[in-house]
Amino acid sequence: MPRILIVEDNEMNRDLLVRRLTRRGFEVTTAALGREALERLGGDRPDCILMDLSLPEMDGLEVTRIIRTTPEGGTVPIIALTAHAQASDRERALAAGCDDFDTKPIDLDRLLEKIRALLPADAE
Repeated sequence: MPRILIVEDNEMNRDLLVRRLTRRGFEVTTAALGREALERLGGDRPDCILMDLSLPEMDGLEVTRIIRTTPEGGTVPIIALTAHAQASDRERALAAGCDDFDTKPIDLDRLLEKIRALLPADAE
């Protein structure tokens, strides 16, 4: 069962994603803050991370940059999630180390395609 880490500070958005992904067979853990995501990374060993870019304290771009420097997170696929849909937002996310980018509100079918495309073959 593929493991997804959702990093999202908005409780309603987080809960909605958890329910929808769990129903589709994913094992889901969550973090509301960037530092929580960093703490969960080693123990939870996610196969994919959904990273909100607008987090308090430390934004999702900074968290992504830190994850990319760790042995646990160097190769974990990260999909940036944001309400900002400008081309420059996508470019900044990819430059920070995200593997893909999706906008809110979430289109679940589109997001699932992106997750599945990035999951390691042994995660299915």
